[in-house]
Amino acid sequence: MEIFYTKDSLQKHLKILKQKGQTIGLVPTMGALHKGHLSLLEISKQQTDISVCTIFVNPTQFTNADDLKNYPRPIKTDIAKLKTADCDVLFMPGIEEMYAANEQWHIELGDLEHLLEGKFRPGHYQGVTQIVYKLFTLVEPDKAFFGQKDYQQFLVINKMVEIFRLPIKLVMCPILREPDGLAMSSRNIHLSAEEHQNALILSRALWYIKDSFNGETLKDLLNKGRDMITAQNGVELEYFEVADAETLRPTNEQTAHIVALTAAKVGSTRLIDNMILR
Repeated sequence: MEIFYTKDSLQKHLKILKQKGQTIGLVPTMGALHKGHLSLLEISKQQTDISVCTIFVNPTQFTNADDLKNYPRPIKTDIAKLKTADCDVLFMPGIEEMYAANEQWHIELGDLEHLLEGKFRPGHYQGVTQIVYKLFTLVEPDKAFFGQKDYQQFLVINKMVEIFRLPIKLVMCPILREPDGLAMSSRNIHLSAEEHQNALILSRALWYIKDSFNGETLKDLLNKGRDMITAQNGVELEYFEVADAETLRPTNEQTAHIVALTAAKVGSTRLIDNMILR
């Protein structure tokens, strides 16, 4: 695995590979890698010739300074995992390498920026699109791979690709879960054993919605799902919604593509999860 720390050195390396006709897959991450991240890499390796993983804890997408400060950074462990997974290229820039002083960024993302995650994390998706655009224009991948767990993020990045007409195919990869159902997340390491058990209510509520989807009205399903989560000790519900899978606007039973999404604080750790219903 080749490791690069500067944009210039990475671009020079990738230019040689592209001249040989090799296709490039990009897996952008903020590190603290788990099996979910590695599954993205595995899919990239199946679909492209060269897989590039990036590790960069992006400051512009954090709306809470403490969240940024406390974000896990097990760099040595991450590198070891990527080597074991046969990653081809790792890019690990510093903040100064990716951002100029007083840099400004804003794109019009429409409702996607303000619904659900956007409501609870204002400005978050401007920061996400800012760094992903930088990585896309730097790496110029043929395909980029993202996890379904960050469902709204995938839609936002797809919107950005459309706005700038970038020749990149986005691939949404399935959520990986712990054996008990908890969606894998870099934040799970912050959960105590008791909090981990409490957090299972999120996937249970989503499975309830999915299993009951064709038998009850959406209103009844939503009320039941919300009641399940709010009744769980140690869990503070932020949202539990069923939405149009393409716009994330409120939906009804007739919508062709539907997704259920939830976010909650378990102790001091914020978790998100979702499940595609149709």
